[in-house]
Amino acid sequence: MRAKMNTKKILVSLCTIAMVLFLVTIASAEVCRCEPTTNVDCECCGTLITTPSDAPLAGCVTIEVDGMNINNNPSVIAGEDVTVKVTFTSIATTTGVRIKAELEGDKDSVEAMTGSFDVEAGHTYTKSLRLKVPFELKDVTSDDLELSVRIWNSDYESEYENIALRVQRPSYNPVVKSISVAQSVNAGKTIPVDILVKNMGYNDLEDLYVTVGIPTLGVKKTAYFGDLVTKESCTKDCKEEDTVSGRIYLEIPYGVEAGIYNLEVLVENDDVESTFVRQIAIENNLPKNVIVTSNKKTVAVGQEAEYSLLLVNPTDSLLVYTIVAESNGEVSSSVDSAVVAVPAGSSKTVTVTAMAKSEGEYNFDVNVFSNNKVVEKVTLNLKAEGRAVNPIVVLTVVLAIIFLVLLVVLIVLLGRKPQKTEEFGESYY
Repeated sequence: MRAKMNTKKILVSLCTIAMVLFLVTIASAEVCRCEPTTNVDCECCGTLITTPSDAPLAGCVTIEVDGMNINNNPSVIAGEDVTVKVTFTSIATTTGVRIKAELEGDKDSVEAMTGSFDVEAGHTYTKSLRLKVPFELKDVTSDDLELSVRIWNSDYESEYENIALRVQRPSYNPVVKSISVAQSVNAGKTIPVDILVKNMGYNDLEDLYVTVGIPTLGVKKTAYFGDLVTKESCTKDCKEEDTVSGRIYLEIPYGVEAGIYNLEVLVENDDVESTFVRQIAIENNLPKNVIVTSNKKTVAVGQEAEYSLLLVNPTDSLLVYTIVAESNGEVSSSVDSAVVAVPAGSSKTVTVTAMAKSEGEYNFDVNVFSNNKVVEKVTLNLKAEGRAVNPIVVLTVVLAIIFLVLLVVLIVLLGRKPQKTEEFGESYY
């Protein structure tokens, strides 16, 4: 009988021990820790391991990263901004409370802190902080960061450390590591631009194109840079690369104004577009492309006025100019040579003629194009006064006058009487 009782006691003890171990296992699986307090009924709600404190401030604390509870192994993207939301129940009534969140990597760390606020015991408070996730993933596509949160004032403190966050590279992320170009360039020149691109994304980049341009000048050039793999996807004998460099030549227009311009580098494929900007200075010591000796003329109505335009080629290559003179209802204009080829470093003259149909002062434009772009726009002035005499009419009048004069002379000559001649006889002595 005693043996049976002892057996029952042993079984009960074993069951009790097993139940205790099961409850401990469940409790440890929750990984939820609350600050000890007798004033707050704490229902644990977050994965929190507190640093020991003589005067804790927070009871139950919940921490979320971009809406994800830290119990759920949240993952964030390197280089992006995240929101850390802290909700806690205060143990004490106090003032001047602050919350600080910090993300710590191997080489870099970022932190954000709230302004001070007041709390009352037994009440719950929520604060949000924005942090930029450090980008330290040079040779790996993902790694871990540590998040720490501190809630404190001069009298109380609760701190939560070693909260693991997974950080990943962006899915597709070509990064221009360097743009090599002269700081100052001359207008009318072709400049080399050297670009170094590295795949800093989670996935490989296929069929990558790079475009270099200056948007305000309307110039750009595109080149094919090929495929880029991620560093992790390459083995020791891998022939593929995660980095590529190339040179693109960009032609600077010769008619641009001197100043500071944005040089943009666009890296793109079917999955992503990334733009990088660098400033360059453009100098322009070249003379004007079009020189007008006189842009004002005064003529009679219906009479043609002539303007001389000197086309200058200040570059070191042949330029072909197209000249277009504008006409309207009052003024008609034309050019003796609509297309002119000017050798490098030389000039040619073209003549623009204009005629007004009525009296008045008129302005009309002459546009000079090169490579389908307007390089110069010249405004000419024409003043028309009175009416021009028709040369045919003048000639007719002159001929009529001459005819009349000749007719009068003829009549005068015909109207004269001939003089009588004296007859002399022969005399003989």
